[in-house]
Formats: sequence, C-alpha cells, structure tokens
Amino acid sequence: MSVPNEYRIPKLPRADWTHEAREVFAFWGEPNAYEEGSKTNIMMVMGNHPPLGMVYNQFGKHFLMGNTLNTRQLEIIVLRIAWRVKSIYEWHNHVGYGVNAGLSLEDIAAIRDFPQGGNWSEEDAAIITACDELIGDNNISDTTWTTLSKTLNPQQLMDLVFTIGHYVMTSWALSAFGVPVEGGADAIGFDLKTQSGRTPGATLKPGEKEGWEETRGY
Repeated sequence: MSVPNEYRIPKLPRADWTHEAREVFAFWGEPNAYEEGSKTNIMMVMGNHPPLGMVYNQFGKHFLMGNTLNTRQLEIIVLRIAWRVKSIYEWHNHVGYGVNAGLSLEDIAAIRDFPQGGNWSEEDAAIITACDELIGDNNISDTTWTTLSKTLNPQQLMDLVFTIGHYVMTSWALSAFGVPVEGGADAIGFDLKTQSGRTPGATLKPGEKEGWEETRGY
C-alpha cells in the first residue's frame, strides 16, 4: 500500500482553531501546540472533531502510557498490527518506539515476518498470534488464550485485546482520512529503510521525557 500523499480530511484550518480544537492539539504536552498547532498530522486532523479528538486522546493515552502490558509487549503488538493492516504511519512511529523499548531491528523484522525468523519466547509468540487471530478470526483461540494466561493476569489480558483493537482502529482512521507521515520525518518503510538511507533509531513517546519532541524529526 502506498503512503498517503493527499488528505481526505485536511488539517483544521487556523481560522477554525477553537479552544476545544486547541485542547486536542495540546493534549500530549507538545510545546506551543495550543498556540501554534501540533506538528503531529493526526492531531491536526482530529481537531476537526474536538469531542471525538479528546475521547480518542484519552483512550489512546491509556494504551500508550498506562498500559498494564510492558512497553516491549506493547510495541510488539503495535508493530504487528501496523504490518498486518499496512499502516505506514504507525509503523514509522513505532519502529522508533520499539527500538527505545529494547527491540532490535532484527526483532522488528521478525515481528513483520512472523512466524518466520525470530527467537521468540512462548509468550511473545502468543502475543503476535493473538494479533493475527483477532484480525483474521475476530477472536483468540483457546490454545493461544491458555498460553497467554500462563504469564498475563486478567488486567493484562484485557489490555492486550483492547490494545489490538485500538491500534487497528487508529490505523483504519489514518488510512481512511489520508494522513501522511509528517513532512520533516525520515519515513521508515516496511523494509526498515528510511527515505534517506539512515538506520532507524530510537524515538520517544509523547511526554515520555523532557525534549521528547526533538527525537521525532519534524
């Protein structure tokens, strides 16, 4: 699937920046976002619908920042989802998050290529399989659930299912709305090569540390 290059729902024009829209832009703590808008394309699109934008941000913050799954588990899920539903936007962002969470580029390639390659634990393999089963079968098999239940508690199992659903939904929205990777970013393809040929490195999540926005490249 090609990278979107034309918005179906455009960034909210500055003349329409209400207080509520600006709150959507500024939700993640990006410096000057309330006054100048967000540098993140999806936030500028979500500003078109502030009630939905704020609910989406609040829901998404739980999965990105408050998840009972650890960060490595989260990034395995999101990268598998991004590959399965061909979301170059989510793939680009979460490759950097995955590296920051301790995944190597070889690990990320193996998430993409699963079940080929990768030296996965039983739990890791079950997490990737759960993504595939929910996308393909609309459920998790008893075998996979039993494996997951060996190491994940009920809260983690609930977060796993909802995390998968959230990132499928987000990927659908990004694709359907025509939201491209930010213009200043060195976009990372599914082949794990950047447009400039640079080796992808770690990036920080919104609000993870002071100066997080400087790692984003835009």
